Amino acid sequence: MFAIMTVTGADHTGIIASVTTALAEMDINILDVSQTIMDQFFTMILRVEFDETSLDIARIQQAMEPVEKSQGLVIRIQSEALFTAVNEI
Repeated sequence: MFAIMTVTGADHTGIIASVTTALAEMDINILDVSQTIMDQFFTMILRVEFDETSLDIARIQQAMEPVEKSQGLVIRIQSEALFTAVNEI
């Protein structure tokens, strides 16, 4: 399954490392990534792929909660199909 993950929060060292390490631990492959910093505000969008027979969106979101809390971020993930449908209107 393909999904889109967004990561936002105040910029600081370790955000990318924390997010990508958590994804790697779940065997989630990063297919594309875009990140920028605007006025000390970090934003990142990742296109990821994972085996939907062993993981689902809700489980991934839950697994990212410790990263959100420890890094002071907002992390959201949704299926790429839903993301595309909402953004094509």
